[in-house]
Amino acid sequence: MITKPDKNSTRKKRHTRVRAKLSGTATRPRLNVFRSNQHIYAQVIDDSNSVTIVSASTLDKGVEANGSNVESAKAVGELVAKRAIEKGIKSVVFDRGGYLYHGRVKALADAAREAGLEF
Repeated sequence: MITKPDKNSTRKKRHTRVRAKLSGTATRPRLNVFRSNQHIYAQVIDDSNSVTIVSASTLDKGVEANGSNVESAKAVGELVAKRAIEKGIKSVVFDRGGYLYHGRVKALADAAREAGLEF
């Protein structure tokens, strides 16, 4: 019988391949996205110092949307962009975390771009 590998392990393999090619610096940190079934999380990470500069998720009090839909992903994108700009970060490298650039991940990225982040 042929067994299909689970989606999370294949996502982790994709993410490892992508992470081998991109990393965040102090001048241009990495905007990382993690998507679960109920929530979506975004972090701006400086990989050279191994520090998370800002983060936002659907669990934050500033997000007034349901955790697992496109509207909440847009709210998280706007919130992480606003927090990053307050810290003086304008340009980032987008790390989709091995997910397809579609749906909630795309909505978060578009909202972050509209709020002022450049990538």
